[in-house]
Amino acid sequence: MVIVGAGHAGAQGAESLRREGYDGRIVLIGAEPHLPYQRPPLSKKLLAGELPFERALIKSVAYYEQARIELRLGARAQALDCREHRVTLAAGDTLTYDRLLLCPGSEARQLTVPGVDLNGVFYLRTVDEVDAIRARCRPGARLVVVGGGYIGLEVAATCVKLGLDVTVLEMMDRVMNRVIAPEVSAFFAAEHANQGVKLHCNTAVAAIAGDGAVREVVCGDGRRFGADLAVIGVGIVPVTNLAAAAGIACDNGIVVDEYCRTSVPDVFAAGDCTNHPSRRYGRRVRLESVDNAFEQARSAAANMLGKTVVHDKVPWFWSDQYDLKLLIVGLSQGYDRCILRGDPATRSFSACYLRAGELIALDAVNGPKDYMAARKLIADRARPDPARLPDPSIALKDCV
Repeated sequence: MVIVGAGHAGAQGAESLRREGYDGRIVLIGAEPHLPYQRPPLSKKLLAGELPFERALIKSVAYYEQARIELRLGARAQALDCREHRVTLAAGDTLTYDRLLLCPGSEARQLTVPGVDLNGVFYLRTVDEVDAIRARCRPGARLVVVGGGYIGLEVAATCVKLGLDVTVLEMMDRVMNRVIAPEVSAFFAAEHANQGVKLHCNTAVAAIAGDGAVREVVCGDGRRFGADLAVIGVGIVPVTNLAAAAGIACDNGIVVDEYCRTSVPDVFAAGDCTNHPSRRYGRRVRLESVDNAFEQARSAAANMLGKTVVHDKVPWFWSDQYDLKLLIVGLSQGYDRCILRGDPATRSFSACYLRAGELIALDAVNGPKDYMAARKLIADRARPDPARLPDPSIALKDCV
């Protein structure tokens, strides 16, 4: 069994193969030189210096040795021959496989403006990038964050607490536009403003200026923001180049079926890179989710061993900003009504997304009970009473 990609999905796939009873050879290939590690702390505790890297590892080196999982770290898969069942690495080594699991994940969407290659301009996808950003995080330094999504706002929250002068530039009309309702966006925008972050929406970046190093971020409307460093967080894109070059079907990710199988025999895929069917939502989805990476890799491992396991979980996501934990369960796209439970002024409330009366998603801010209840209700296609939903004294399950 060969696994390409040593992130959350790849590491989980290797572990699951062993848990499912596979006793043969497993090779895990990772482009980074590090052991597989958790990504969520990158923009939070690792960036803040509150968590040593060793505690972010998914498994220790001893685990991989004991589980007889061969690690090929700092090795990039360069070519895939599906007919010959062969993977060629950048260094020229080749590996043959009986089953292949593709877990290349995603990469930062590149900002295409002049000056983006100046010294002091960063993306945040790896621990090495975090180390480079941290080296410039001195109190009073001017940080411009381009993008008001999860990563941008988490970086802003972390860095303003470190004493940096933080500005966030978001091209859409509100933060986290793709994933949360306007009411929830307004709450988080106000929280960041209260913490001293300067947030500018409807603001597109036209260029980054400097004399070898970043000095200003220039916007389309002519405004200029002084910067000692800039972090670009404008989304991610699935890594599909290896699969596409090998003739595997790709369309906004590597296309897989409900059993995590790709369009070619003996090749499976899991994680951020996949475009997979969701029975619950009746359409294909690509999820940028740690939980999905783990769950899909477990399903893929079982199916690689000839079992029949459908991957069809209700997805969930989270974001930590200051002392606020945002928990999102389900997919809210296409909702026709949003009902708030509780008062945002209390800093503990939920947003319930309904479509034709059915609960399809929920955002919980410091509200783990609503989140836990929503996981089951959404899976069961529950239809809560809109008159009872706004009252947080009524348990969410009792609103049905």
